Amino acid sequence: MSARAELEELVRAIRAGHTDPFDRRWHPATLPGPSRKAAVLVLFGVLDDVPAVSRRPLAPADLDVLLLERAATLGSHPGQVAFPGGSQDPEDATLADCALREAREETGLDPSGVEVLGELPPLGMAVSHFLVTPVVGWWASPSPVDVVDYGESAQVFRTPVRDLLDPDNRVMAVLHRRGARFASPGFQVNGVLVWGFTAMVLDSLFTALGWSVPWDRTREHRVDP
Repeated sequence: MSARAELEELVRAIRAGHTDPFDRRWHPATLPGPSRKAAVLVLFGVLDDVPAVSRRPLAPADLDVLLLERAATLGSHPGQVAFPGGSQDPEDATLADCALREAREETGLDPSGVEVLGELPPLGMAVSHFLVTPVVGWWASPSPVDVVDYGESAQVFRTPVRDLLDPDNRVMAVLHRRGARFASPGFQVNGVLVWGFTAMVLDSLFTALGWSVPWDRTREHRVDP
C-alpha cells in the first residue's frame, strides 16, 4: 500500500471514531474556557528531489512533510516549528479552507495542487486557547514554497519523513513551567527541534500508521519557555 493510501485509510478510521491516536493532554476537554477555532495543514507528499539524510529504510526517501519555523518576534509560540495554519476567518467556509488559505499566505503554496484527505477531530491548545483542527493533505501537484513574511516565519522547509522517524533524531522534549514538568516526543531535524503540538501530531500519526520504530525515550532535550 502506498503512503498516500495508508494516510487516507488512517484519516477515515479517525473520522469514523474507530481509532484515536492523539495524546489525551491535547484533547478539547483540556481547554479551561472559551476558545477560538483554528486549523493546520499536515501536508505530505513527494515534495522535492532532495532525498532524506538518513539512510535507514524507515520510509520512502522522497516522502516529505511541510513545516515552518515561526518568527522569534511573535507573541504566540515564538520560534517554534509548526504546520502552516492559523485561526479561522469569516470567509473560510470550512476548516480545510482555513488551513489551505493560511498555508498559501505563509508559504506561497498553490492550494489547487493539494488533495485534502480529511479534517481530523479538533485538539485543544490550552496555552493559546485555540481549538485546532489538523487537516491532512497530499501534495499531488507541488508548487514552490518559501517564507512570505519574515515577520511571521523564519523559514519554510520540507522535512523527509525518514529523517523524522530515524531514532537518532528522536528525543523527549522537556519543558518546566510553573513548577510542572511537561515531556513529550520530539524530533531534531533541519537544525531545529520539533516539539509540542506539532511533534505530538506527527508522532501520533506515525505510530497509528505503524511507521514508528523504537527509539531512546530517556534522551531528553530541555526546552526553554
